[in-house]
Amino acid sequence: MTPEKVLYTAKVHTTGNRDGGTSRSSDGLLDIHHALPGSGKGTNPEQLFAAGWSACFDGAMNIAARRMKVALPPERAVDAEIDLCMTGDDYFLQARLNISLPGLDAETARAIVDAAHQTCPYSKATRGNVAVTINVA
Repeated sequence: MTPEKVLYTAKVHTTGNRDGGTSRSSDGLLDIHHALPGSGKGTNPEQLFAAGWSACFDGAMNIAARRMKVALPPERAVDAEIDLCMTGDDYFLQARLNISLPGLDAETARAIVDAAHQTCPYSKATRGNVAVTINVA
């Protein structure tokens, strides 16, 4: 796709890697230390990816619900789980999005989630590259 308009450009400067690196956004609002999972010394790329995808997916659900003329419950949630996997010497990711839309019937909830998965930029970026399971409660 060729964009007609760029809405926003995130700029982040990273030094180092997942074991002791740092990342800082150009506006200074993101300023984090990276660490190996489980070390308790910082975050890791999988957590950052999960946070970004879940927030973006919620926005996509808002758009889908508005188009369907359905009010999303204020207590909705998107729990993203990103697995860092390995087969042989190859690393890869797999993901689960666990969606909670309390108060909506199952058919409406599924329709909103399916529409959101078609429009969410993170979902589009991973399509065909990452195994994704979407659970709706």
